[in-house]
Amino acid sequence: MVSESRGLSVENLTVIYEPGAAPAVDAVSLDVVPGQIVALLGASGSGKSSLLRAVAGLVRPSSGAVRWNGADVGGVPVHRRGFGLMFQDGQLFPHRSVAGNIGYALNHLPRARRRARVAELLELVGLEGYGERAVSQISGGQAQRVALARSLAAEPRLLLLDEPLSSLDKALRSRLASDIRGMVTATGTTTVHVTHDQDEAFAVADLVGVMNEGRLVQLDAPAALWSHPADAGVVELLGQGPVLGSEQMEAWFGVTASGEAALAPGSLVAEGPASGSTGLEAEVVASRFARGSTELEVRLPDGRTAEAGADMEHRPGDRVRVSVRPDALVRLGTPSSHHGQ
Repeated sequence: MVSESRGLSVENLTVIYEPGAAPAVDAVSLDVVPGQIVALLGASGSGKSSLLRAVAGLVRPSSGAVRWNGADVGGVPVHRRGFGLMFQDGQLFPHRSVAGNIGYALNHLPRARRRARVAELLELVGLEGYGERAVSQISGGQAQRVALARSLAAEPRLLLLDEPLSSLDKALRSRLASDIRGMVTATGTTTVHVTHDQDEAFAVADLVGVMNEGRLVQLDAPAALWSHPADAGVVELLGQGPVLGSEQMEAWFGVTASGEAALAPGSLVAEGPASGSTGLEAEVVASRFARGSTELEVRLPDGRTAEAGADMEHRPGDRVRVSVRPDALVRLGTPSSHHGQ
């Protein structure tokens, strides 16, 4: 049966590695339209890499289907799916030059056309003039650029990236994440990008899908995902602070809220000393100067801690008054057409 959908369609896909074991991927459905970049974000063991490998054909699904332009590719071998793959270590050939690695999948082309295509890709990934260098002579970031160029060389209809930047330091990850988006967008390549790093996911993707315990719990644009997380699990993954119920919000801060809300960074303001101010009285657990301002970690009445901005430094044990900025709260469970995929 052929459906009318275009691009990648994952339909109710389940992956169980051993009989009786919990599903690594649990009834996931996902559509990626042509030219779109979707990031799968989740902690280790959430099922994001298993889902990508099932799409690639490296893992056999227990049930469900993977389709491209409506056609089921479940019986198509990995090398015939027309999908490009890139993994964490890049898997470059150490005995080949940079150009030799990029051109590996182009041996069917005439030599002149192959050289021209490699030159195009070197320019795309910002490595003009590096073609004759040995892999051992380039940096880790440059090696990942070479791996990306090799993945794009055969003009895949779908690019699958599994933690491509996780071995790099944070500053380089941030820079390359933006570069990857630019490179993939320039080629119009439909892409699924797996990562555990939310900043990387937000920088790369049009849509971010959050995986937890094998399920796709939310799929949204980065801004919508941040402002309207589906549940407390998404809040925890995004590091958005403790979740409070409406009764706690009203009792502690005098704020009327329907449903749950997270005390995201920027939502709490500490004013001291404790006497003579309004707001919740709280103990300072820690104080640090970061990003040009003072940030406090304060203890809430139930023992949890939250981040609060302050206009002066405080010592652990100090008492401060904490007020909330309602417009900076993150509301949970706001309806979205992409929740609970």
